[in-house]
Amino acid sequence: MSGKLTSEVALQQAQTEELTLLRSDNNKTRYLGVYYLGPPGRSKPYQARLSLGGKLVHLGYFSTAEEAALCVARSPEQRVAAKRAAAAPALVSDKEAPQQAQAKGLVLRLSKSNQTGYVGVRINQRSRSKPYQANVWRGGKSVNLGAFANAEEAALCVARSPEGGRAAAALTSEEARQQAQAEGLTLRVSKNKTGYFRVKLNLSCKTNPFLAQVWRGRKKVHLGSFATAEEAALCVARSPEAQAAVVRAAAAPAPLTSEEARQQAQAEGLALRVSKNKTGAFSVKLNLSCKTKPFQAQATRGRKKVHLGGFATAEETALCVARSPAPPFVNAERVASDDSGDDAGEEGEEEFEVLDAVEVLDAWSDDDNAMVSS
Repeated sequence: MSGKLTSEVALQQAQTEELTLLRSDNNKTRYLGVYYLGPPGRSKPYQARLSLGGKLVHLGYFSTAEEAALCVARSPEQRVAAKRAAAAPALVSDKEAPQQAQAKGLVLRLSKSNQTGYVGVRINQRSRSKPYQANVWRGGKSVNLGAFANAEEAALCVARSPEGGRAAAALTSEEARQQAQAEGLTLRVSKNKTGYFRVKLNLSCKTNPFLAQVWRGRKKVHLGSFATAEEAALCVARSPEAQAAVVRAAAAPAPLTSEEARQQAQAEGLALRVSKNKTGAFSVKLNLSCKTKPFQAQATRGRKKVHLGGFATAEETALCVARSPAPPFVNAERVASDDSGDDAGEEGEEEFEVLDAVEVLDAWSDDDNAMVSS
């Protein structure tokens, strides 16, 4: 650049060229892309630079912040940014946001659990001009919707999102039950604190304390927060995991009673091996945390413990073990040791190799503790 421009001349030149010197609250110069390097007395203490493709590009040194900002404004990248800023909607004040929400029939959901006072709105201390961020949960991930100058405008953005619209139409417990019935869904009950399967209680959140969660690809996925346990259970019932579980349950054979399991074993020519452990059956474990199917059929396959399934009775579990393609080889010494009655040593005594057993890893089990425990 030929000659030095004073602050006033640089501002006039920007006006002549119809350029905008974009302001910034994140640095000392108050101009975007302009940095003060000092020290006092330096002829050109202001540096103009931009970030291009993830790299900082130096544009030059200048005597005034305005002249450096003019250099930034003349760059092709900044001209594009200025056009985007001009096309962006006007900022909404904290008073206008509630009015716009009311006009559109939207609800700015309040929250007592964060500093902003609104659900889905967070504070980013690093940004001075737009410190309020709007976030929603989408597909099990937190999605950033944008940054805003005030909390009300950010809450308005959340309310305009599909997630915010669904949350505004919150269902009561009775409405959630009726909706589930209308959609042909079942709200699976559980003996945890919430009363429903895959629903967790978060006491730190006062407005929406019930969390809907599922296991997806061996990862815990958060589906949303709700005011009632029934609405959270409805969200779980609508998930692909719940739909798949319903299909599996419908295709599964009806559970056998103890007598039916004995008769079936006799019909198939199988022997249900007994043991002096708590279940009374060999290679059958008792899982008291699972109320509906507390008996677990287990075997050892390649020195690894294999879960064959959960059942309502010990006899049906023993039948599953007896049906395994490679029943254990048992000699007289092991038979004698098997009658020790010590469950702690039962794992070592009962281990055997199952050559072709199919391992069942059902993430959608009846054991609610794996998900609910915090």
